[in-house]
Amino acid sequence: MMRLNLVLMLGVLLSALYLVNVQYQSRRLYSEMDRAQSQAQKLAAENERLQVEKRAQATSARVEQLAKSKLQMRAATPAVTTYVTYAAVTDTDAASTSADRPASAVVGRQP
Repeated sequence: MMRLNLVLMLGVLLSALYLVNVQYQSRRLYSEMDRAQSQAQKLAAENERLQVEKRAQATSARVEQLAKSKLQMRAATPAVTTYVTYAAVTDTDAASTSADRPASAVVGRQP
């Protein structure tokens, strides 16, 4: 009977130590989770702040102001705009219009 009592006492003692260890691990993990959630909230707030700042930096008025001040750009007007046209010339068009135009104006043909 004495042996059985010692075995049972040892079992109770080991289960009590295991329970203490599990509770300690549970508290440690809970505190780590709380810290991780706090950091996630900080990162979410920082991300939102950066998104707002990005939208503020990309406004058309700010881009135009930077283009004028730093790049010395100006708005395009018809007075300073050069228009370039491209007339595609096919072989049949080139043969029929070569007499109408000088040889240097015919695209793809050499005299």
